[in-house]
Amino acid sequence: MDLDGKDSFSVQYQNANNSVRVTDEFMQAVENDDEWDLRAVTSGKSVKKVKARELFHQIALAAWECADPGMQFDTTINKWHTTPNAGRINGSNPCSEYMHLDNSACNLASINLLKYLREDNSFDIEAYKHTVELMFTAQEILVGYSEYPTENITKNAKAYRELGLGYANLGALLMAMGLPYDSDEGRAIAASLTALMTGHAYATSARIAQRVGPFAGYHKDQEGMINVLKMHRQAVSGIDASLVSEELLSAAAAAWDEAVELGQLYGVRNAQASVLAPTGTIGLMMDCDTTGIEPDLGLVKFKKLVGGGTMTIVNQTVPRALKALGYSQSQVDDIVTYIDTEKKITGAPHLKPEHRDVFACSMGDNAIHYLGHVKMMSAVQPFLSGAISKTVNMPEEATVEDVEQLHIDAWKM
Repeated sequence: MDLDGKDSFSVQYQNANNSVRVTDEFMQAVENDDEWDLRAVTSGKSVKKVKARELFHQIALAAWECADPGMQFDTTINKWHTTPNAGRINGSNPCSEYMHLDNSACNLASINLLKYLREDNSFDIEAYKHTVELMFTAQEILVGYSEYPTENITKNAKAYRELGLGYANLGALLMAMGLPYDSDEGRAIAASLTALMTGHAYATSARIAQRVGPFAGYHKDQEGMINVLKMHRQAVSGIDASLVSEELLSAAAAAWDEAVELGQLYGVRNAQASVLAPTGTIGLMMDCDTTGIEPDLGLVKFKKLVGGGTMTIVNQTVPRALKALGYSQSQVDDIVTYIDTEKKITGAPHLKPEHRDVFACSMGDNAIHYLGHVKMMSAVQPFLSGAISKTVNMPEEATVEDVEQLHIDAWKM
């Protein structure tokens, strides 16, 4: 479509997510204040030179004005690519969680994490693993039964069998445990749960490959595939063992040991195993307080409906979190009544100052710092096959320079 003509004002263009993809070399040029070659797409010849920082500033200015474009870091993305011999990764789906070969597709499914939190705030690891195995196997079966929009997509989807197992309700899970979303403990738990999910999914994929063979393109990219599995396994050692239960971290480490061992023996059935999708609609249907990897947008939210009117959505996890933090039933009732009336928790009776961050949301007067969003992505990304659909909420007073630094921080993390 024509980005310079009338199409740029169309509804289609307004509803698109637009991204700029950059290399490490470009980001290094920005840091060094070097010049950058603008090259012709057709021939690769240099058309003109510009200051990398000036180009970077234009990207940040546009993002500051309208939240687009997002930035995708091409060098990192292709470093973690499982099938480089089949072609490089050039782009993503609009929500940006699926990145793999051109003309390919991904079958998505998401798990409600809060369902595995027991009353004593321990996590049911075995039930979680059982769900991962069951869902992943079902997704694998669906690859062959699904219909795809083009012949090329059909061919690649069946040859590479990319799957996107993910989760929702992470924000609610951490809140229920009495942990702030923007905390080292919260990030360590999120990393461990993501590592266990993807590691066990790949181990399941290898077991399926033992029975029915690896994906069709596996032998052409066996080295790249196994190398990425080893990179995932190595990343588990970066999780702070003092911040997460020994049982959970051991399960994650064991899952990756198994995935690599079985993968080397039998190959894997699926070129990709996991992504973190937005889960907006399915999260609502699963009665999740929070979607995908997101914290809550607000403890009380107002959602516009397509057919007109609005719907009020109230966070259901707050009472459980307050009980976990040691508040009495009468104190919980008072705080919940205050939230219902005031639409916020700031100023609520009985609430201790040190517990306020547990109920911090993306927006409002008790907002998570924007770097908290980036740090959470940084914690879980090494344990995902694909990427993450995620909003980084910045305050109204954020500057263009803040957006620039945010992108630099995201690149480095």
